[in-house]
Amino acid sequence: MTFERLQPIESAEAPTPIGPYSQAVCGGSFLFLSGQVGLDPVAGALVKGGVEAQVRQALRNLESVVREAGGTVGDIVKTTIFVVDLEDFAKVNQVYADYFGKFRPARSTVEVSRLPLDASVEIEAIAMIGPGSR
Repeated sequence: MTFERLQPIESAEAPTPIGPYSQAVCGGSFLFLSGQVGLDPVAGALVKGGVEAQVRQALRNLESVVREAGGTVGDIVKTTIFVVDLEDFAKVNQVYADYFGKFRPARSTVEVSRLPLDASVEIEAIAMIGPGSR
């Protein structure tokens, strides 16, 4: 696959990347979404309310990018959650379960020492959208 066949996806409803990367890149039916922290795209700051609020906002940010690519949250097939403190695992799980409902994408969760903007959590995803994705 050449870079010309890859399409960067940018949503105005998600935070502007803070580095040299795209919010997502679409290649064929696959959409690879960069990690999102709980950054409010309007205020430009992490949301207040602890890890739960940051998880909700990170998922909203991911959903905005998936929508921009023509998909829905139901098209997400895999997520990776990076969390600064695994003591927050139960809180993260509760918000995540409420957000996705009965659908459960494949998932990995990793504890890390630090995240951009000193966020508590970051979530990245892979989705399948477009022809042949369902």
